[in-house]
Amino acid sequence: MQRFHTIGIIGKANDPDVADTISRIARHLQGIGLCVLLDAESARAVPGHDFVRRGRDDLIQEIDLLIVVGGDGTLLHAARLLVANEVPILGINRGRMGFLVDVSPNHLDDIDAVFAGEFIADDRMLLAAQICRGEEILSCGIALNDVVLHKWNTARMVDFETYIDGELTNHYHSDGLIVATPTGSTAYAMSGGGPIMHPNLDAIALVPICPHTLSNRPLVISAQSTIEIAVHPGSLKQIRVSCDGQEDLGLVNAGRIVVRKHSRKVHLIHPPAYRYFDILRAKLRWGEPNFS
Repeated sequence: MQRFHTIGIIGKANDPDVADTISRIARHLQGIGLCVLLDAESARAVPGHDFVRRGRDDLIQEIDLLIVVGGDGTLLHAARLLVANEVPILGINRGRMGFLVDVSPNHLDDIDAVFAGEFIADDRMLLAAQICRGEEILSCGIALNDVVLHKWNTARMVDFETYIDGELTNHYHSDGLIVATPTGSTAYAMSGGGPIMHPNLDAIALVPICPHTLSNRPLVISAQSTIEIAVHPGSLKQIRVSCDGQEDLGLVNAGRIVVRKHSRKVHLIHPPAYRYFDILRAKLRWGEPNFS
């Protein structure tokens, strides 16, 4: 069983609750003999501490586990930083929904179990997105949740076509398109009417955003497929592409968008009592009495 010795901590900036949680966890880990390194930006939010701090580039080179304190957005950002290093991530929930950051900051016994070697390893698929013109790559990005083609600076719908493995799939007249991993199926894609996909599935969902034609339904395809999106010339100036709602690839700029499964994965760590369907029931309130 893998054991962890040098622990990095990154937290959501400018949140007093997060700063308090970082301090408590860091001192707890030091107390059980672990080496703890704080991200320099997060460390500034913890006054009067004596923790070792590192810049993020140096931090990810030295650690063998990263603890992320915040919400799912904080973990999404950290996950993209760690892709090349494949350092596992443990999420402490100081956000709202918490599909990815699933450990309560009040349950230090869950954290102790992880460092005793009792945990569930959970590898999650990533997407690689590129904006290409011919053979030239204009911009690229990585997404754990989703790659989103979306309109901007206009109230009008945009027009584009999708191709799967070179085969024309659909013409869209809509507000955009969400290309989601199973992890991202409970994020933007779910609010757009897409299916919930179990994280173990090797699949990708294409979910149109407010399509003009109601027959344009969400589509689930193999993760081995390559997705290409061609934007009609009249819509080029109204289209942008983003990864996880955080990384903007910019304007399509007369190019085409190519999305495929990334060669690497994100490695999440859960405490031993973690159950995926427990998370769904708790966050989506499945099974609660309906008194309306």
